[in-house]
Amino acid sequence: MNDFVQDAPADLPSPAAGEHEGTIQPRMLQNIPVTLTVEVGRAVIKIRDLMRLTQGSVVELDRVAGEPLNLLVNNTVVAQGEVVLVNERYGIRLTRVVPASERLESL
Repeated sequence: MNDFVQDAPADLPSPAAGEHEGTIQPRMLQNIPVTLTVEVGRAVIKIRDLMRLTQGSVVELDRVAGEPLNLLVNNTVVAQGEVVLVNERYGIRLTRVVPASERLESL
């Protein structure tokens, strides 16, 4: 037996009737955590300027006011939107969902 091949752990469910071993069931994917990030903008600054930042400092970002924000999932842009206030909390209203074909190009 190959040293790199291991038996599946006993606690994993075996495939149900009609399921093929090795297929991924959608219900299993639903519980995988992902990181969701809303990007307002970016800036590149020198370390000396970073060290000079204090409370009240302003960092100019690469976005124009009113431009859509990016919604990223695991560092991949999946949508764009605008900031909204929902029950005194910030949210994002999606104005554009990036097609899967475009997301795959950026990988």
